[in-house]
Amino acid sequence: MRVVPVLVAMIALLAGCTATPARTSAAPPSSAAPASRVVAYFADWGVYGRDFQVRDVDTSGAAGRLTHLVYAFGQVTDGTCATGDAWAAAQKPYAAEDSVDGVADVPTQVLRGTFGQLRKLKARHPNLRILWSFGGWTGSRGYTEAARDPGRFARSCATLLKDPRWAGLFDGIDIDWEYPNACGLECDRSGPLALGALLGALRSELGQDAVITAAVPGDIGKLTATDYAGAARAATWLSAMTYDYFGTGDTPGPTAPHSPLTAYPGIPRETATADAAVRELLALGVPRDKVLLGVGFYGRGWRGVSTAAPGGRASGAAAGSYDKGVEDYEVLRKSCPPTGTAGGTAYAFCRDQWWSYDTPETIRTKMAYARSNGLGGAFAWELSGDTPDAQLVRAMADGLSG
Repeated sequence: MRVVPVLVAMIALLAGCTATPARTSAAPPSSAAPASRVVAYFADWGVYGRDFQVRDVDTSGAAGRLTHLVYAFGQVTDGTCATGDAWAAAQKPYAAEDSVDGVADVPTQVLRGTFGQLRKLKARHPNLRILWSFGGWTGSRGYTEAARDPGRFARSCATLLKDPRWAGLFDGIDIDWEYPNACGLECDRSGPLALGALLGALRSELGQDAVITAAVPGDIGKLTATDYAGAARAATWLSAMTYDYFGTGDTPGPTAPHSPLTAYPGIPRETATADAAVRELLALGVPRDKVLLGVGFYGRGWRGVSTAAPGGRASGAAAGSYDKGVEDYEVLRKSCPPTGTAGGTAYAFCRDQWWSYDTPETIRTKMAYARSNGLGGAFAWELSGDTPDAQLVRAMADGLSG
């Protein structure tokens, strides 16, 4: 998933890769009914500077539209599952005005923090299933060791889920390994069967009722490095990270939308689209209803641009609230409204800045694509970028329901 400072450099590297033959048309329609899973990640660091709390998931209306919420991230330490930010997860006290149920935490409380708030959210929305994701862009290093003993890894995850402080909160586990048998922040050589072995061990350990998922690359070159069809057999679904195809790591351009659904005239790499990733996963043998389409609740942008259409040159990354070249949808919809669309996503040219991001309208287009192709639903990275009334989550849910 997006943990941005290092990712910009990786996108630049990917942009220089040799393109494989293009698959530019939409994937063939399927008569299979989609499962309509509406999934979104909640990032643990959002409770700090962003001040995005679990209460916001409730008051925005997102909790009532989501089928699954994924908490990110736990760590993979010494090949085992471990808590990430322990303070944010289980210790941070919440005042009444910040709490899901309006009741303040007290010092003698066994469980506080985000987990305490998630328990309250689940009580209010009993049909919402909650997963714990491990890894992420900066946290995937430990998976190489975990892959050496999948059984040990799975047992450690089960033990962590059963911790008395939050036992019963989580309905399963999400593996965010970037990337098995390929290069992310570091290069991994665990072999093409490693991801499937970890998912299989988790399934054996946690049982058939557990939700066990994995985030998988949106880049078709990386998809060939692992047996994703084999991995899918033990997984409830695979979440295709169909975003971050282009970005300000490509400075000085050309400008290009970071999450195109399909190719468009002039796209720098014709296979850098969500449709190409979906086609590849299906061609590899992953069942349609086990593929989730990824949506970013943020945009990527350049400065020093003089051309409104995609393909212009730039002088550098546009300023963002937290990272260069990255901004939340909630900010961009006001500061730089859309001026056009390309490849099924929006772009915006304002002053000398050029941004690309999804809007409620383009998300509905993407959900129609997921529906018509019999996919299992869609997921979003991540909730803090949405509006206070959850416009993007609502567009996902409404779009998937038809």
